[in-house]
Amino acid sequence: MKEFLSLSEASELIGKSKETLRRWDRAGKLSATREPMSNYRVYKREQVETLFADFFSQEVADTVSNVVEPQQEYRVLELFAGAGGLAVGLEKAGLKCVALNEIDKWACQTLRKNRPHWKVLEGDIKDFDFSEYHNKVDVVTGGFPCQAFSYAGKKLGFADARGTLFYEFARVVKEVNPPICIGENVRGLLNHDHGKTLQGMISILDEIGYHVVPVQVLKAIHYRVPQKRERLILVGVRKDIKVKYEYPTPHKKIYYLKDALKKGDLYPSNVPDSPGATYPQSKKAVLDLVPPKGYWRDLPLEVQKEFMGGSFHLEGGKTGIARRIGWDEPCLTLTCSPAQKQTERCHPEETRPFTVREYARIQTFPDDWLFEGSMAQQYKQIGNAVPVNLATEIGYSIVKFLNEYYRSSKPR
Repeated sequence: MKEFLSLSEASELIGKSKETLRRWDRAGKLSATREPMSNYRVYKREQVETLFADFFSQEVADTVSNVVEPQQEYRVLELFAGAGGLAVGLEKAGLKCVALNEIDKWACQTLRKNRPHWKVLEGDIKDFDFSEYHNKVDVVTGGFPCQAFSYAGKKLGFADARGTLFYEFARVVKEVNPPICIGENVRGLLNHDHGKTLQGMISILDEIGYHVVPVQVLKAIHYRVPQKRERLILVGVRKDIKVKYEYPTPHKKIYYLKDALKKGDLYPSNVPDSPGATYPQSKKAVLDLVPPKGYWRDLPLEVQKEFMGGSFHLEGGKTGIARRIGWDEPCLTLTCSPAQKQTERCHPEETRPFTVREYARIQTFPDDWLFEGSMAQQYKQIGNAVPVNLATEIGYSIVKFLNEYYRSSKPR
């Protein structure tokens, strides 16, 4: 195992940004040194692992629980539902899905296959009127895609966002008038168009009558998910409501790949067999040389140069390339295509991508949640999903908010 870690490697290992590591270096909390051969600034692995021993230990007692029982039936309208990661997680938290909208036909078939009683509205959101749910739904949720806006004047208004999918999300919230709405997106939304896109979304929700709770990026590893996935959560609370929304409390215990694929706390059995993608022989020959928890820099120098091509001389760690995941670490964020060039997520022992069911386990889907369509379509649905366990924890926070809201709004 390597003695020194680059800035990118240390950042990935402990789940902190590079800027945070630089700040700690300046403050003397985690000091970088010079790597003897290259003279690059690097971190001693031993120092990093000692400082973050609690993070790496699976013996940490997890005393956190976000579980809250609903005090009445709470109804959810979900937009951009995908294959149901968010919906099934909210269901596990005790919320009832009254309708789900999704444009992808295979994802719709997946939803219908697993929950025949769910009302699946297949098609473009622009073609649906949701006013029948006015004041009949407690929460509107949706993972709207990240799109730039065209700005009219200094402040983006509701009408200016027409043609974007966030406009449709806001339109539905306005039509339905729920106490709370929850949007989720990639971390990149924070800096999209220098932060203007997110500010535009906040100003639109404000215009239609919703106060936006300070935006947070939730790390899935802190919510019982064995994967280093991050989701930006945008919460809007109707302005007439004085109850404060609180994000779910992070768990202390971190789950690893072995918890996803083997019998243990997360699953009562080993992962079921299923079909899976394969690597071309040329890529397999390279990945055969990579150890568990290793990546392209663990290859012989000449193989590195040939495999990376022009990227070999570029800066940046590129730590996801030719990456073999280890049993005793969380998986890197899954992509929509498991054999995608330069975002390899190789099995720890066999030189192959994860199978469909392994993918689903890493996203914490139940084993009985089946996916429709071709293998490529199934991988796409799973890779795009919100991890189910993360969705469940968010669900508990919604239930807690709604319990307090309805309790405080009853006449005394």
